[in-house]
Amino acid sequence: MVIQRWQTLLLLVATVLMGFMCASPLAQSAVTEASAAPTRFFVHEAPVFLILNIVIAVLLFIAIFLFKNLKLQMRVTVLSIVLMAASAVTCGFILYKAMPDATIIWTGAVLLLVLAAIFAVVALRMMKKDYKLLRSVDRLR
Repeated sequence: MVIQRWQTLLLLVATVLMGFMCASPLAQSAVTEASAAPTRFFVHEAPVFLILNIVIAVLLFIAIFLFKNLKLQMRVTVLSIVLMAASAVTCGFILYKAMPDATIIWTGAVLLLVLAAIFAVVALRMMKKDYKLLRSVDRLR
């Protein structure tokens, strides 16, 4: 069996990455004399940020099942990509306000967010390619 619609698989991977992002560390504070170990700041410690990321994951999951309506699937995917950008900005504001002395853990939530955005953009490009193919076939009829 050959997968005909790779964007479904890419959207699933992006959904899983956004799910893992909700449980991964985002930043860690510098070591001080009072604490021997650095404290880590997780995504689930900021409720607004967590809800935003859960909404993105749900939208990506819903987009998987909208394959019969390609225009709506593309709109939902674009909305989730825009929300991912908003999530990155929100992450910056939260870290700047809550933990100004913290250092970002690039291999944690930030990397997962960037990878999920890349997978969503590639899936959107494949959807556009399918849409153009369907329009050209409709023109021939």
